Amino acid sequence: MKKKVFTLILTGALAAAAFAGCGNAAGENAGGATDNGGVKTETLESDTQTEEGVITVAASATPHAEILEEAKKILADEGWDLEITIFDDYVLPNEVVESGEFDANYFQHIPYLENFNAEKGTHLVNAGGIHYEPFGIYPGTKSSLSELAEGDTIAVPNDTTNEARALLLLEANGIITLREDAGLEATVNDIVENPSNVKIQELAAEQVARVAPEVAFVVLNGNYALQAGYSVREDAIAYETSDSEAAQTYVNVIAVKEGNENAAGIRALVEVLKSDAIRQYINDTYDGAVIPFED
Repeated sequence: MKKKVFTLILTGALAAAAFAGCGNAAGENAGGATDNGGVKTETLESDTQTEEGVITVAASATPHAEILEEAKKILADEGWDLEITIFDDYVLPNEVVESGEFDANYFQHIPYLENFNAEKGTHLVNAGGIHYEPFGIYPGTKSSLSELAEGDTIAVPNDTTNEARALLLLEANGIITLREDAGLEATVNDIVENPSNVKIQELAAEQVARVAPEVAFVVLNGNYALQAGYSVREDAIAYETSDSEAAQTYVNVIAVKEGNENAAGIRALVEVLKSDAIRQYINDTYDGAVIPFED
């Protein structure tokens, strides 16, 4: 069933790019949503980090800050004051954690974090994986993979990261087989088996949903599915599972400066974000476009 739902994500890491996150470190999607570019939209006094009982976190607006706002209520009961500042770029949140102005950030996945460290010489690490934003296969002219016929066309995003994720999802559902070591750099050139001789139509991520009336299936990330009016939970024929290579790689994390992973406030923050209450909030709020991460 297709229904109109609200637009969710800045991209995703975001159309998402290879290191958008999830590219270059500044301009690509860090978490799976689209980078609007810009500066931070709210401010805090610079030295609040040192106050006992205060945890300062830089975050993207959706879904990250929204999830943090829910966690804030639980942390308050535990004696912690969670201060959330929204940023609308993907550079400053890392810089303020590196400098010590903020305790942590929540906006990016691991490939973006690692690329940022390599390019900027920063020392940021993953303190805990919280959620991922899954790719799904959605109906075009056909509503079930069992209807796939010889020569059908499937539309996928054409940028490096998103195309690989799309192809891996098609492989996981028995439509194609990729070269064994293709992984998250897979392209159509890595297809080694194609029993139904499906045609892979490569398009800019934002164009994929628009051709749904012309192709058998489309493969979309969560934000573009929502923008196209799909319910991720109800309309996706198949989507990335939490144990998939893509989900494990592109999990959105709490990032901190190396050495602070075990600080009391960070441990408390991650524990709450991985709690049953926050998992339930995510599941109830985002219609399957955001999924709690299973370690």
